[in-house]
Amino acid sequence: MQRLNSIYLHLLEEVSLDFTRYIYSEINWKNRLLLLKGSKGVGKTTMLLQHIKRTFPDVTKAFYASADNSWFTTHTMVDLAEYLVAHGVTHLFLDEVHKYVNWDREIKEIYDSFPKLNIVITGSSMLQLSQTEADLSRRCRSYTLQGLSFREYLAMEGVATLQTLSLEDIFKTHTVLAAHIKAQIPVLKHFENYLHCGYYPFYKEEGDGFYQRLENVINTIIQVEMPSVEKISYELVYKIKILLGVLAEEKPFTLNVSHLATKLETSRDSVYRMFDLLQKAALIRRLYETSSNMKALQKPEKILFDNTNLMYALSPDSEIGTVRETFVTSMLFNHKISMPAKGDVLVDDKYLLEVGGKKKKFDQIADVSNSYVVADNIEVGIGNKIPLWIFGMLY
Repeated sequence: MQRLNSIYLHLLEEVSLDFTRYIYSEINWKNRLLLLKGSKGVGKTTMLLQHIKRTFPDVTKAFYASADNSWFTTHTMVDLAEYLVAHGVTHLFLDEVHKYVNWDREIKEIYDSFPKLNIVITGSSMLQLSQTEADLSRRCRSYTLQGLSFREYLAMEGVATLQTLSLEDIFKTHTVLAAHIKAQIPVLKHFENYLHCGYYPFYKEEGDGFYQRLENVINTIIQVEMPSVEKISYELVYKIKILLGVLAEEKPFTLNVSHLATKLETSRDSVYRMFDLLQKAALIRRLYETSSNMKALQKPEKILFDNTNLMYALSPDSEIGTVRETFVTSMLFNHKISMPAKGDVLVDDKYLLEVGGKKKKFDQIADVSNSYVVADNIEVGIGNKIPLWIFGMLY
């Protein structure tokens, strides 16, 4: 127990309060049971420690522990909660709960047995509360943390502190908004850096080792998190790793599921299952036709990586058109996106986006209402031609 406490106090001392993520103020921290989900490396642990440091003048009233600590090989989460409550702790923060066997049952037991204890847990983006054996969905409020937006990256770099923009703000007043930001910073220079290595906050720690760490993150998600959450076989894990490598080499609009199934020596349904797992793990994003029901065992029209950093880590010579589409869709995570008959992306069944370079024209979408060209390598747009980078202000 002393070892756990020493780790907690050390991490608390080390964490910085200089930069706070977009979702922090949206979380109702007063809820008795909270789950913060997100892909490995997006900053969940930092957020927990920042909250403790900000909120508890007396840090002995809170306690942080990671569920994969070796202490839990001989003790349970319930043991920890019982000890902490007896010693006056009112808030328990448990990290990486998906790595603990039967975590959901024990969290339910803690919740029911210690009514004055507030609990915050973090876990893989793959966790589905409604599918847990203890069904915590009625007790627990869940939030999902994304990686850094371009706006957050600029703040973390100390370049500029900018307000978030709504999609409607961007469509209606992007020219004025972009001109205001452009007057403050060399936006295109920073945007290029962001696309390569600005989505995961750990880029600040790694420097030239960023892509190696990101590859380690990918391997951990596939080899550790997937089997622990989804109970899949290691044979399937191996094929998922191969599939991810194949996707990195293929253009999204040449998706051939039969070809992939042959290459992986598996069935089409198994390929669809792997797509589903990769999306739950926040490694890819599937785009379906507008009229589609988006079922798991259905061919998506396009497969994109979840973010541009993943693309460059797995395929350094990524096709720039795909990079642009990947960026737009990653920033639109909070909106419905689908594959339209014309253009590249349909947003909320209403706004049609054609994504391209600075010379991109309206030829393909000229006769479509609520249609916009989203152009890379321009600082300021005009009319229905919008700079690509400004979508990075959405959160």
